[in-house]
Amino acid sequence: MSIADACKNFLAEISPSFPPERLQKDEPMWKHTTFRVGGPADCLLYPATGEEVRRILSLIKRYELPLTILGNGSDVLVRDKGIRGVVLAFGQPAAYIRQEGTRLLLGPGTLLSAVAQYAAEHGLTGLEFAAGIPGSVGGAVFMNAGAYDGEMKDIVSRIDAFDEAGRVVAYRGEDAYFGYRYSVFQDNSHIINQIELTLAAGNTEAICQKMTEFNERRRQKQPLEYPSAGSTFKRPLGHFAGTLIDEVGLKGFSIGDAQVSEKHAGFIINRGHATAGDILALIAEVQRRVFLARGVELVPEVRIIGEV
Repeated sequence: MSIADACKNFLAEISPSFPPERLQKDEPMWKHTTFRVGGPADCLLYPATGEEVRRILSLIKRYELPLTILGNGSDVLVRDKGIRGVVLAFGQPAAYIRQEGTRLLLGPGTLLSAVAQYAAEHGLTGLEFAAGIPGSVGGAVFMNAGAYDGEMKDIVSRIDAFDEAGRVVAYRGEDAYFGYRYSVFQDNSHIINQIELTLAAGNTEAICQKMTEFNERRRQKQPLEYPSAGSTFKRPLGHFAGTLIDEVGLKGFSIGDAQVSEKHAGFIINRGHATAGDILALIAEVQRRVFLARGVELVPEVRIIGEV
C-alpha cells in the first residue's frame, strides 16, 4: 500500500472520532513553523489527550505510516516537498500548567514563555532564561533548550512519554541524558506527554527584573522582526558560530530571500519569500566558507525535516 493510500485509510478511520478543527489534510507547513517555509503535510493532527495519542499511534502502526512529531515549530525547517505520512503536533490543545508547591506539571504543547511568566507570577525561580524562547515545553525538552547560562536539564525532574505501543514510560531528569541541544528523545521514538519541572521559591520582583533584562538583550541582539528558527548553528567547541560567520564576511549574505542576519550572523532569516531550498542552500554555503577559512565545521541546530 502506498503512503497516499495508507493516509486516506487512516483519515477515514480517525476522522469520525477526531474534531475537524484539529485535523488537517495536505496542510502547508509554513503555517506551523517560525521560519514560515515548508511544503504540505499529508496529515496534521493536534491531539489534546493521552488517549488520543494512543489511538493515533495504534492506527499509524496498523497502516505503517511515517510519523513526525512537532512542537511549536520554532526550531524546525520543513523542506519544500513537505512531510509524508502523519505529523503529530503538540500545541494549545495539549497545553496546561498544574502547580504542586515548587513543582510544575506541564502539557507538551504549553509555550515555554508562558510557563516562565507563570513561574514568575507565582514566585518560582529557575526558568528566567526561558522567558523569550518561542518553543513549546515538549520541544524545549527534546532539544534541551537553553539561553543565558540556563538549560532545561537544570530544572526537568520527570518526563512521561509514550513508547511505540502507547505505553507510558517515566523518565527521571537524568534518564533523558541531556547534553548540549540534545536529549535521548532525539534517538528513540518515544513521544513526550508530560513534563515536571522542579523550581525554587524566589522573589517575584527580582525574577521579573531578570526576565525583562534577558528579553531586552534579545531585542537588541537578535533579528526578532524576521521569521527564523533562532540560532541556526550549534556553538562549535571553543568558538561562537555568529562570530565565525561574521569574520568570514557573510553577515548580510543572501540566497534568494534567505539571509544571514545583518543584526546577528548566527541567525538565518526569511526576508519574506524564502523557500526551504533557499535556506538550505545558504546553510550549506555558510558551512563551506567557514570551514575553508577557519577549519571549523558548523553543525545546524535547526532540525531539518521533510521529503528530500
